[in-house]
Amino acid sequence: MAVIKIMDEILANKIAAGEVVERCASVVKELTENSIDAKSTEIKIELKESGVKEIKVTDNGCGMDSDDAVMAFNRHATSKIIDEDDLYHIHTLGFRGEALASIASVSNIDLLTSKGDIGTHVNIKGGKVLKKESSDARKGTIISVKDLFYNTPARLKHLKSLYTELSNIVEYINKIALSHPEIRFTLINDDKEILRTDGSNNLLKCIKNIYGINIAKKMLEISSSNSDYEISGYISLPEVYRSNRNNIITIVNGRVVKNTELNRTINDSYHSYKPDNYYPIVVLNIKVDTTLVDVNIHPTKMDIKFGNIENLLELVENTIKDKLKVKTLIPHIEEKPTYLESYQEIKLDFDTSNKIYEDVEEYHINNDLTNTLNQENDNCINYDEPTKTMPNLYPVGSVFGTYIICQNEYGMYIIDQHAAKERINYEKVKEKLSKKTNKKIQMIFPLTIEYKASEFIILKENLEFLRELNFDIEEFGINSIIVKAYPTWIPTGNEDNAIKKVIELVIQKEKNFDLDKFNDNMAATMACKMSIKANTSLTIEEMENLISDLRKCNNPFNCPHGRPTTIYYSKNDLEKMFKRSGF
Repeated sequence: MAVIKIMDEILANKIAAGEVVERCASVVKELTENSIDAKSTEIKIELKESGVKEIKVTDNGCGMDSDDAVMAFNRHATSKIIDEDDLYHIHTLGFRGEALASIASVSNIDLLTSKGDIGTHVNIKGGKVLKKESSDARKGTIISVKDLFYNTPARLKHLKSLYTELSNIVEYINKIALSHPEIRFTLINDDKEILRTDGSNNLLKCIKNIYGINIAKKMLEISSSNSDYEISGYISLPEVYRSNRNNIITIVNGRVVKNTELNRTINDSYHSYKPDNYYPIVVLNIKVDTTLVDVNIHPTKMDIKFGNIENLLELVENTIKDKLKVKTLIPHIEEKPTYLESYQEIKLDFDTSNKIYEDVEEYHINNDLTNTLNQENDNCINYDEPTKTMPNLYPVGSVFGTYIICQNEYGMYIIDQHAAKERINYEKVKEKLSKKTNKKIQMIFPLTIEYKASEFIILKENLEFLRELNFDIEEFGINSIIVKAYPTWIPTGNEDNAIKKVIELVIQKEKNFDLDKFNDNMAATMACKMSIKANTSLTIEEMENLISDLRKCNNPFNCPHGRPTTIYYSKNDLEKMFKRSGF
């Protein structure tokens, strides 16, 4: 008797649901993407108990006829690709034909849909069609998913708390709203509105709706292209950062995606502008020919592979760095109204009581938000001046032997003298280390180092690479090498440890070892040790010299570790704090 049998379709759908429908946010994602593919301009997502009890998505898209309304719940049923060639020219968010079948197999679904004529009502429970009948003719689709995972108790038991499930849904809707600012999104949980965008196709306005007015005011617009890719979007000023990568949002042809190399490049572009363990807020739109990307890697369609990714990474890095270079990046300290802070706390707790929400919206909304956000304070420095980095500052004293107090016609500036000197020394040391030379320094006592056999095998393959870096290095017995000379860029005073560090990096990275990054880390370490320490009083003349040297730096706004060197209070801010002018 045959042991191998064809699996029952409902059972197969339940198994597929394990990959496609991981949590409530997965259902929201699939249904919302279907609404977008249906050319909707308005999408409303309504939740009960964070989606565990019910997820309802209403759109004004093209709708379906009665046959398609049932066919859509069959596995691998899709209108988005027909043959194999279509797989290499994907222009829609969905295409696999798995999501609806998987969701239907583990929930109770009610579907109302119409193309503008006679509507169709379909009810499916556990993958079985219980009802199909005519309904009203409202164009679009309303789909309700109730009692998710009712027939898979293990999956239901392992759902996170309601707060966590809601947080995941909010994070997804935030990202999809940013990827489609031309669509009006509304998100409601237990009759409380969490998010509403206006569908005006203004990305900056959408950023404001999600992150708030203060963040939107600190976003910089970017745009660039090369032969393969076109990028646009907004990046945050270095003073705005978060503790995780979730706010680096990359969008490829309208699809929110994740790519480790791309995220790393974006973060590295901020190197020395912010602390290394924090991340910027970025909304990056990437347009590319569909033949150069592959999204058919995972059922969630979040992972992506790029063709000619080096061209994309170079474009992104250069565009961000060029934008940051021409900006005056001195943090502006502003007095904030207390009710705005209350609103932000309420928004984080997903408690948007109508009165407070409406009051704050009325205060902030402007018909032309882009112009409002791009207007700088009338007594602030010109942030778009490409030839000026630091304004002329005049020191008047210091506080705690650590902070230099300066002024000019725009207001008051506070300089961290240690961070400023770190930046000055860092750029001097890095320039010295980066100068290429064939000169070597002979060691009076050659350095012998022994490695594990696995490490030595890799090192042996890369000895020639180390010689190209101007090391005089040879094999020396079993699993050992001897270093007789080293390049001049190795810092004096700690040569043995520096040489060992370089060799360790070569073993770890092999031929991907980056000398520039090594020099960068070395320069930052040396600069810190060479710099003025806190509680060291300076004369006015020494302060003036420090400020003069800082103004000559390529990036005078941050120390090598990303801390700000200078912060700024406008004259207007000071007058507000001392109640000398109205709010």
